[in-house]
Amino acid sequence: MQKTKVLILGATGFIGRNLIERLSTREDVELFGTYLSREPDSRLSNENVILSQVDLTNSDQVNRIISGMDVVIQAAAVTTGSKDVVSKPYIHVTDNAVMNSLILRACFESAVKHMVFFSCTVMYPSQLEAVKEDDVDYQIIDKYFGIGWTKVYIEKMCEFYSKISDTKFTVIRHSNIYGPHDKYDLERSHVFGATVTKVLKAQNNEIEVWGDGSETRDLLYISDLVDFVESIIKLQECPYELINIGYGHSIPIKSLIEKIIEVSGKQISMTFDVSKPTINFNLALNCDKVRAKYGWSPQISLEDGIKKTLTWYRQNMTK
Repeated sequence: MQKTKVLILGATGFIGRNLIERLSTREDVELFGTYLSREPDSRLSNENVILSQVDLTNSDQVNRIISGMDVVIQAAAVTTGSKDVVSKPYIHVTDNAVMNSLILRACFESAVKHMVFFSCTVMYPSQLEAVKEDDVDYQIIDKYFGIGWTKVYIEKMCEFYSKISDTKFTVIRHSNIYGPHDKYDLERSHVFGATVTKVLKAQNNEIEVWGDGSETRDLLYISDLVDFVESIIKLQECPYELINIGYGHSIPIKSLIEKIIEVSGKQISMTFDVSKPTINFNLALNCDKVRAKYGWSPQISLEDGIKKTLTWYRQNMTK
């Protein structure tokens, strides 16, 4: 049986690591992965995957690792928390724009069959009604200006290359993903990971929440995203697909924290610090397109996802 050569860029990151764990169990896949500074741990090194340290801003290294691949899954990115989005927005722009430009060119020159790119939702307007894929107003990308326009540029380049090559492109605008292998340090993590750490390490049965807790987020458990990636590689027929992947409705941050505290079994009170950097942004994704076209829908409820995440955290992050 001829195996499909699949390359996961950013294999030691959050999404990449979960993809590695899933795809490494498949007998029809020859799996490759890259990392930069976060070296693979012993368990990942034992998976059925060939890992290479690659600087994705170096064109020679990018060309070498992509050559000969059938499927490229681009899960590498410079990501941090809301503090840097507010105070140093440029750090999300330069390296992301450079690496993805080089990756797209290499996919084109190597005639890769399929590329999957993880975009995000930062180009959408803040609103309580669930947004569809065409609800972007390019005149008002303001809350996440730098990374928002960077993601739009990469999306448009995927669409461009789909028109001049035989490579299929999937652009996934995913909501806030959470679960095993996420970032859980308070400086770089997003709201879910930061909250889990605060709750499980709470001193004096109290935690501090940045902002007033009123903003809302659409939260999707990581295995549901991995499910979609597996299916889209098999099912996509069109040259270019841009698609929302999310839970489909949002929850206020205050309510999310209350759920995490409840599942943790701890008695913890919250204090709110509105002076800390936050982004007052409300978002839920309309996932009608993916449901109708590919039959995908989330399988893990928020409560079950919290339970799974806390169990994993206690088993892996407290050692």
